[in-house]
Amino acid sequence: MRVVIGVDWSDQAFAAVTQTFQLYHPTDVTLVHSVDLGILKHPFMAQAGNVQGYDDFRHAMVDSGSQLLERAAAMVPVEVASIRKVNEIGSPAQLILDCANNLSAGLVVVGARGRSRLSEVVLGSVSHRVLMHSSRPVLIVRGAVRKVRRVLVAIEDRDDADRIAKWLTHYPFVDSTELCVLHALVPIGISDPYDALGTGIWWEGAERYADELVKSTACKIVNPRYTVSTKVATGNPAAVIEEEADGRDLVVVTSHGRKGLSRFLLGSVSHAVVHHVTCPVLVLR
Repeated sequence: MRVVIGVDWSDQAFAAVTQTFQLYHPTDVTLVHSVDLGILKHPFMAQAGNVQGYDDFRHAMVDSGSQLLERAAAMVPVEVASIRKVNEIGSPAQLILDCANNLSAGLVVVGARGRSRLSEVVLGSVSHRVLMHSSRPVLIVRGAVRKVRRVLVAIEDRDDADRIAKWLTHYPFVDSTELCVLHALVPIGISDPYDALGTGIWWEGAERYADELVKSTACKIVNPRYTVSTKVATGNPAAVIEEEADGRDLVVVTSHGRKGLSRFLLGSVSHAVVHHVTCPVLVLR
């Protein structure tokens, strides 16, 4: 597996590096660091503004980034065959995305500092932007590093289920893992005591479909390291996942890649999950 990891001087970034190797045995790792100096990233702008000490400041930022990457590289297991270090001035999120695309990375890893959704809109967030714009699987690391023993696998439909099953089979976790395949059955919100609309029959069919979906998905996840169970719960998917994630070491979800207005209107389960659970979240594309 080829992995791109975004790093800065935060504790969460170092946790992201360590958490990557608690989950997988990548053979190729690229560590990416960038500092966004805004308009000052262009030397001629600093000169035009008569910014004194700009060259020294820029060199200090680059040197600091080099030291950071050396520290992060020291955390990478010795058996990793290839380690790249990318250190540039510019947008951290864009550099991470560009490296992931240019290297055809199988996984992008970033730490999340736990900003609220409002502060993300106002201040921006590297993890938020990477999650929004990446076309590749993204691992968002929140909280302390942990051994991954109990994993919640949330599926919405058969397409989600197939993508997740293929990933879990192709990229098994380092340690033996208990997987729980979860589907949230969304209530239709119609109360009809006489069942004139046939909602009772429809609901029974929906329950059968949900039960068959999680069980068939469990059968597709084939690996001797996995112990797989299933669960169907009723409620808002994001809220159900958040509740079921309590006590888990990782949540696996998919993203449908909605952007712009459609994402605003329809919402995003993966985005809500990333903001509300306290464990790492793996978002598959």
